[in-house]
Amino acid sequence: MSRKAAREEPQELHPMDWWLRSERMPHIWCAGCGIGPTLYAWARALDRVGIDKDKVVYVSGIGCCGRGSGYLAVDGFHTTHGRAIPFATAIKLVKPDLCVNVISGDGDLFSIGGNHFIHAARRNVDLLVICTNNFIYGMTGGQLAATTLRGDYSTTTPYGNVEHPFNTPHLADASGAVYVARWTSVHVKLLEKSIAEALKMKGFRYIEVLSPCPVNYGRRNKLREVDDIAKWFWESSVIKNGAATSEVQIERGKPLILGTFVKRERLSYYGELKALEDRVKGAAEAKK
Repeated sequence: MSRKAAREEPQELHPMDWWLRSERMPHIWCAGCGIGPTLYAWARALDRVGIDKDKVVYVSGIGCCGRGSGYLAVDGFHTTHGRAIPFATAIKLVKPDLCVNVISGDGDLFSIGGNHFIHAARRNVDLLVICTNNFIYGMTGGQLAATTLRGDYSTTTPYGNVEHPFNTPHLADASGAVYVARWTSVHVKLLEKSIAEALKMKGFRYIEVLSPCPVNYGRRNKLREVDDIAKWFWESSVIKNGAATSEVQIERGKPLILGTFVKRERLSYYGELKALEDRVKGAAEAKK
């Protein structure tokens, strides 16, 4: 069905039906999960910017977000655990005209895949990376992740976590990302606006989306009701656009700092390669 036809029948179809594989619904995400609202915001942002659906690619690793590549009506790659960014980098380098998006979880991007994240940001690969951070390995059993807060419980920290979690916006900023933001899946309109802003830029762009996981995170950390984490996000969030990323670490009992923290221009990796190619060709011509 065309985008126009989908909009002409709102009483029968989801407003974002143009972007969905509706025949695969209902989805299998748990009640209260933040992935659905995040993907909704992403689809609305794509619609807002007017990007050709045939040019959009969704890349994910193993984890709950990996299901999204099957529900969104765009080209999708459900890759091996922690390797979404290398797959996406290859796609972008071979097909630089595509809008390549990596949407995956904190375990996939920062635990097993952390090395790929920092080097893609350092190179300024032209990707939009969205991390649904639920502070835990949500799909594989609730194990400790690189973002699990100190003192939190998981299947592998039954007496509480003693490790310091990553401040992922600071890591992205220090590694060279040109756009860094943090929102929650509760702040859907602000998240949509941020994704649309990032889609219009070139280079490595990163958005952290704090996402509820009532089943594997909430029930182990005194947030047992399906909306407890969403309430925590809503009541604790403070928007500070332009805040120093070194000061936005998440700590239990302190405000959750949201906003767009970094927005800067830098030649993308593909741009650097094209510039190098031009210099090499110019030097070869000069020798003739």
